[in-house]
Amino acid sequence: MTYSVKEIFKTLQGEGFYTGRAAVFCRFTGCNFWNGNDLDRINAVCKFCDTDFVGINGCNGGKFRSASLLAREISRIWGEEYFGRYVVLTGGEPLLQLDSALLSELHNNGFEVGIETNGSIIPPKNVDWICVSPKDLNRMILREGNELKLVFPQNDICPDNFVDMNFQHFYLQPMYSDYLALNIDLAVNYCKNNPKWRLSLQTHKYIGIP
Repeated sequence: MTYSVKEIFKTLQGEGFYTGRAAVFCRFTGCNFWNGNDLDRINAVCKFCDTDFVGINGCNGGKFRSASLLAREISRIWGEEYFGRYVVLTGGEPLLQLDSALLSELHNNGFEVGIETNGSIIPPKNVDWICVSPKDLNRMILREGNELKLVFPQNDICPDNFVDMNFQHFYLQPMYSDYLALNIDLAVNYCKNNPKWRLSLQTHKYIGIP
């Protein structure tokens, strides 16, 4: 299989349970909820998406003709340190491309593997950390994992839709928009009144890292 990758970079996880943890982010091209064209945003499931996942022209992006080649590149970007190796596979929608071959190669290179997915595709077995960020209840078939991270508020989706699903951690993440201050207040108040939920902030945007 050939993997199409927008960018690969090392940074700190900026949100959710692993906030502050060193990680390599591998952003795959493509998404099944939006084609990435701003002209088509009005018809997208995820109209608030702020991620460029189109093409292979990002930092360290490209076409990788095998799982071993992509895993080798991720390992190069992490560096020689073997302890704590962690890679986050994201997108777009990473499960359009992630397969058992790539997962096995990453594990063979000493990586703990996390994914950030919209929940519309079942992942291969043995993913180490599954974070679901739901956008469409009708297409959400992945209803268990380590972390559910809901961008908040969203039309037609509320936190009550998810509390009975089998996740270890539940996060509300204020939607990053012109109404960010209001969205933070709404999320804070909801978490205060519903302690099953915790607040997740996009700390990488506040401190200016990728």
